[in-house]
Amino acid sequence: MSGRILALNTGSTTTKIAYYDLGRKVFEENIFHSLEKLSRYNSVMDQGHLRLATITEFLLSKGIRLVDIDLVMARSGLVTPMETGVYEITGILEDALRHCTNGIHACNLCGLLACDIAVLVNEARKEAGIREVCKAYMADPPMADEMLPEAKIGGLPEFPRRALCHALNSRAVVRHYAKDRGLRPEEVTAVVAHVGGGTSVTLHQGGRIIDTNDALGGDGPMSTERAGTVPAFPLVEMCFSGKYTKEEVKKKLVGSGGAVAYFGTNDFKSIVARADAGDESVILFLEGFCLSIAKYIASLAADVCGKVDVIILTGGIAWNQALMEKIIRRVSFIAPVEVFPGGNEMDSLAENGYGVLSGEMEVKYYDPQD
Repeated sequence: MSGRILALNTGSTTTKIAYYDLGRKVFEENIFHSLEKLSRYNSVMDQGHLRLATITEFLLSKGIRLVDIDLVMARSGLVTPMETGVYEITGILEDALRHCTNGIHACNLCGLLACDIAVLVNEARKEAGIREVCKAYMADPPMADEMLPEAKIGGLPEFPRRALCHALNSRAVVRHYAKDRGLRPEEVTAVVAHVGGGTSVTLHQGGRIIDTNDALGGDGPMSTERAGTVPAFPLVEMCFSGKYTKEEVKKKLVGSGGAVAYFGTNDFKSIVARADAGDESVILFLEGFCLSIAKYIASLAADVCGKVDVIILTGGIAWNQALMEKIIRRVSFIAPVEVFPGGNEMDSLAENGYGVLSGEMEVKYYDPQD
């Protein structure tokens, strides 16, 4: 692999930076921003100058010159409608990220920072007499809309089902699975469960994500911090009880649901430790946790009449072999199960970037009217 790639992933309180040279990861760093600094800004979208200065100062401390960066890869923002794949971040996509038309999230800032860095790189290259241009890209947006038309139909026309999933990592593990077997990703039909702070289950066929859940919108399995799909009538009663504001109800579903609601913590290791120590309430919860994921995996298999080549378990919680075995036991009747632990977002970004540099990856352009 030729070329040097800078990969960026902005979180609510962190900026993750990774640098790759000739396909080798030189470093990866997760920089934390103090609440004192962040409190100066009304929104995460106002933090551009802070984050940009953090990135450039860190690169300088590592001895990385701006002129050496050939391509900048960013975590994708909340933009729809669009397909999965790699997108050059041009003006129309910049505007969509900046205006947060599909929700405010730290990931929206990431693509804007990538563009800012590409501008700085090109200014430095121009001064150095280097003609090659550095561009900014993002890969596999979480709201990528490739769902089957029938999969979008909900029980009420006002509530169509929508996609919001861990597209970057789920597509990466399908690529790795296919490569190990001498196949193209388009030749594999896979159900991928990304199990972490949020849980999304995706159905991949023909290189597209044809069905999934809205992992940030109260749909799908429960997770560490999210309630997943809950019974509608009790939710309606809660909303009209007068005890909670609109934002408090949303927080119960996303942020304070799942394990947080039961045990007051999102530290999954400590929860598992309680189960290992014999806490019956935690043992029962973990059985239900794994069952909710297994049920959703099985439901997506129905889209393709059960003709699934592989089920892949991934995400941070996939490191826990005992929990993965609980899921495998319930779904292995559908297809063989593979486990790819971790999120691997930075490596996935770099993999897409090298695909662009080599010409193997098609570059797409965002058009909201397409």
